[in-house]
Parts: sequence; C-alpha cells; structure tokens
Amino acid sequence: MASKPQATLMKKHSQTDLVSRLKTRKVLGVGGEDDDGEVHRSKISQMLGNESKFGGREPVGLRFWILISAVTLTAVALMAVAFPSQLYETVFKEKLLAASISIRLYGGALLSLSLIMWKGLHTAEKVIIQWSLLAEVCYLAIQFLVTFVTLIEVSPVSHSPMILLLLSQVLFLIVTLYFYFHLRRRPKKI
Repeated sequence: MASKPQATLMKKHSQTDLVSRLKTRKVLGVGGEDDDGEVHRSKISQMLGNESKFGGREPVGLRFWILISAVTLTAVALMAVAFPSQLYETVFKEKLLAASISIRLYGGALLSLSLIMWKGLHTAEKVIIQWSLLAEVCYLAIQFLVTFVTLIEVSPVSHSPMILLLLSQVLFLIVTLYFYFHLRRRPKKI
C-alpha cells in the first residue's frame, strides 16, 4: 500500500479577518437594521425577538416622570444628609430631640435610590427602567405606610405638612404604578 502524502490543511482565521466576519454577518442577516429598526446581534436574538427594547414607542411622559422622580429624590436626600434637623422640623413641626444619624442614614438610602432613577433616565433598556420604577414603587409604598402610622400615633390636626406629604406620596405612587404597568404590557404584534 502506497501512502499518499497528506496535504497540510490551512485553516483561515476568519475571526480575526474583519472583512470575512462582515461578509458572514451579512449572509446571516445579522448586524444590520431590520424593517422595525432593530439591530440584532445574533441570529437567535433575531428569531426570538429582542425584549429589552421598547415594542414601538415608550409611554408619553415616561422620561419626564423619571427625571422628576430623580430630581425630587436627590433633593430630599441631600437635604436629609446636609440638614437633618431642618428636614425633621419641616415634616413634624417639632425640634429634633434624638441624634440626627437616623435621618442622615435615611438620606443616604434615598440618595442610593435616586442614583438608580438617574440610571433609569439615561438607559434605553426596558428592563432597567422597569426595575427602577419598581424600586421607586416599593420605596413610596413603605414610606406611605410609615407616614400613615406615624400620623395615626400623633394628633392629625396639628400636622398638616404630614397630610400633604401623604397626598404627594399617593400621587407619586399612582403615577409610578401607571408607568410600571404600562411598561409590563406586551406590545401588540401586527
């Protein structure tokens, strides 16, 4: 038996060859915009659909509402960190007797939440915006319950700023819940 000399196989490194990669992606139909304006990174995401983007348009006023939330949370957080006794006197109409460390810690936690809202403002990812709104809903619901219980414990007649705070929390909660549930709806396919 005569042995034939084996031809050496030359393997082309197409992953490092940018032109070859571009041609391959073009053949697969990946990387360019489709009819809906979406850019798919793989054939799998093209077939399954990209859920991280908005199906159609985002709700009217969503970005403005996130901006209002982020600014409000940041302002209250900075006031709680820098001027805890003044914030306490504004809400409760009495002097702060205990240490102001608890109000400063509240301000730090609120500042963390405001950073989440700022991230939600500057992203295009639908999931990040949903989680930002959900975090705000949880915060507002807990703060409403705490403020309501505190209002019941003290006389409600002398605490009109607290009642105003409760009403503003309910308003913020309703609007944030509206946007959260609006984002959770699946887009209608045509």
